[in-house]
Amino acid sequence: MIFIASIEFVDNNAERDLSMDIKNLETFVMVNELKSFTQAAQRLGFTQSTVSFQIKQLENELGIPLFERISHTVTLTNEGQKLLPLAHQILRLWAEAGHIAGNTAPAGIVRIAIAESLSSWQFHSHFKDFHDRYPGIRLKLIAASTDDMFQMLGQNQVDIVYTLDRRIYSHHYMTALEAPVNIHFVTSPRHPLAKEKKVDIGKLLDYPLLLTEKNMSYRAILDEILAARGLETTPAMETGDTQLICSLLRQDIGISYLPEFVVQEDLANGRLVSLPVSDMSTPGIWRQLLYHRNKWISPELTCVIDYLKEQQA
Repeated sequence: MIFIASIEFVDNNAERDLSMDIKNLETFVMVNELKSFTQAAQRLGFTQSTVSFQIKQLENELGIPLFERISHTVTLTNEGQKLLPLAHQILRLWAEAGHIAGNTAPAGIVRIAIAESLSSWQFHSHFKDFHDRYPGIRLKLIAASTDDMFQMLGQNQVDIVYTLDRRIYSHHYMTALEAPVNIHFVTSPRHPLAKEKKVDIGKLLDYPLLLTEKNMSYRAILDEILAARGLETTPAMETGDTQLICSLLRQDIGISYLPEFVVQEDLANGRLVSLPVSDMSTPGIWRQLLYHRNKWISPELTCVIDYLKEQQA
């Protein structure tokens, strides 16, 4: 079946009606995302010649060049940049119309690069509810450092990133949600420091530390703060598994440095306590859900974004 979308353009003050294959717009968006005709063909299941033909057909229909092909690089022309947001809008509306007409639920895979602490917290309690609501959507979660996340996002290896780091500002990315995060030194209520009204950071370092992996978001910031004071940590354990760390803390093993959302329940019921470290300010950590500004937001990705926003509300 060939899907046809009708869109209107103004040319020399005269309107002209253009009918085009919606597949050509999908190919246009994919070539732009991957910056490669070859990779777009592989992703879409076409031959490279088919992709080239579709783009040429679209350029002929519109009467404008869409891509510049110089030294094996593919970039949008000025006209292509103007078309891109319209193509996103047309594809989104077409997908919505298809769901209404066919009464079908969103289906497909959504790839999320995510901080491991967020992965355990966000999906441990909520994945069943998400899956019950959207059984056709498959999630691929990739735990990664912030730098690796944005490298994958730039290469279109993931659809969206969920960071836990310093607040990120960039005109290259759109922020779907964000919230500040408090970080605490936490331990068992039976720890020798648990009853102290003020704890010196140097004294705290005399005890075993259970920390997340070196160079990972808030752990890296902690190391930077300590290094500025001529201090460093020698953890008894390093792991990205915050649930394991919490379990060991509840067994009276050591001290850790964790986001509030990870330990909130344990703090509320008294299984863990927050240590009042007097000479260390809390760094500005944010959790942010971001995607590339040129990314087409598919119905499946829209469902994931809306669900995560709903959990934050």
